[in-house]
Formats: sequence, C-alpha cells, structure tokens
Amino acid sequence: MKDELHYIGNKIQENAREITLNIPNVQDAKHTKQLENSGFPLEERIAYREELIGYLGQALCDVKVEGKVDQWSMKIAKRAIHYDVPLAQCLRAIGAYRTAVWDTLTEELHKNNFYAITMLDVSKMIDPLIDRACSVTGSVYENHSNELMEVAYSALEELSVPVVPVAEGIAVIPLVGAVDTRRAALIMEVSLREGARLNLEEVILDVSGVPIIDTMVADQIFKIVSALKISGIHTVLTGLRPEIAQTIMSLGLDFNHIETKFNMRKALYDLGFRRQ
Repeated sequence: MKDELHYIGNKIQENAREITLNIPNVQDAKHTKQLENSGFPLEERIAYREELIGYLGQALCDVKVEGKVDQWSMKIAKRAIHYDVPLAQCLRAIGAYRTAVWDTLTEELHKNNFYAITMLDVSKMIDPLIDRACSVTGSVYENHSNELMEVAYSALEELSVPVVPVAEGIAVIPLVGAVDTRRAALIMEVSLREGARLNLEEVILDVSGVPIIDTMVADQIFKIVSALKISGIHTVLTGLRPEIAQTIMSLGLDFNHIETKFNMRKALYDLGFRRQ
C-alpha cells in the first residue's frame, strides 16, 4: 500500500502544474473574478499554488512537509493581505486545492484500480495539510487585524489626551471618560512629551469629564502630577465635582499637596486670564 501512496504522490508532483491550472475551473466564476480584480499577479498565484501542490505530493512520499506548509501559508497570507484579498476569499482559494487534487486522484483511481483504503489514507495525509494551511493563513490575518486595531486604538488614545495651549507656557488637558492604568500611562507620556515640546510651565488638568475617581484613579492622578512636577511643570487640578470630593474624603485620599480649583474658568482666572 505504501507503494501506491508513493505512486500517487509522484503523480501529484509530476502533474502539479496541470493541477494548478485546473484550480480556477473548480472555483466559482465570481471568486475567480474577485481574485483577478485584486491585482494579485496571476503568475505569482500560479507559482504559489504549484508549490503547495508539490508539498502535498511530497507528503505521500514520506517527506515531512509541515514546516514548509507553514512557511508557504505565511507567505501567501502576507501577499494576499498586501493585495487586500479578504480572508474568506483567501481560504476559499486554498480550499479549492483539495478539489483540484482529488479530481486528479479520481482519474488515477479508475485507471489503476487502487484499493479504497489507499484513497482513504491519501485523504488522511492531504486533508490535514490543507486544513493546516488554512489555519496558519487565518492566524496571519488575525495578527494583522490585531496590529491594525492596536494602531487605530493608539491613535484614538492619543486623541483622547488633548494638550491645548492657551498661552505661552500654559496648557489645558481636559480629560473625558474613564481613566484606567493604560490610559493613565498614556496621559503621563503625552503630557510630558507635549510639556517639553511646548516648554510649558503650567498645566491645568481638568477631570470634570471623568465619571469615577476611586483609589486607583486618584493614585494615577498623583503619579501624573508628580511626573509633571519633576519635569518642572506645575499642575492645577480642576473639575472635582462635589460628589467626587466627598468620595475622595471618605476614601481617605490626600489631595492636600495638589493645587485644586473648582473649575477650569477659576484656574484660568487665577493665572491672569480676564474677559476683555
């Protein structure tokens, strides 16, 4: 039976080009058209397809090809991403290899009267490799998607920490929304960077848009104010609503070493801003 497997494996390798060129025939016309419109060069697609078909044939000849299939999958996924080919479309394309290969195997089955168990063994060896290619390809797409989301999230976070210059050496940082450890680190990073860039001496940190200030948030605010102080920037904290002030007192949090003002208007007034 091993001889039969080797025979089929060699046949797949010998006919890899023919099998490759048959793949569009087992795909629906819409899918083929979408691939053509993606800009992914035809000759490059053919070369990639032929490479994987060759690995499937090698697997039937007792060659370990799992690592090669993984490398192939990562390469094809990156190229497909480059040409904006959707994941579902890419996986459909890889799945078509299975049909194209089995078309060839069916012909060999009729010509050589292979035992059914032989074809079952072929399936047990080829199908997992195609599934593996789909899995690795999906992982590459997922990682790419996560990277894009991380970049977008970072950009959005940057926008959530606006440093607004109001006069030479003075800026306002109005915070809106919840403050967690990650965002607090970003606030510190942005405020220190912009403080140096704008040569700030005073920063008004307005927290009127922060819905909850508990022990964790208060600790993060302390760290931000302390970091700015070390950089030579004096911070005025504004927007501590009465209910938040009561919560701070009940929690035993000490804000005595931080200058606070009722609101931003009062802080600006004390810094010399007057209505003309």
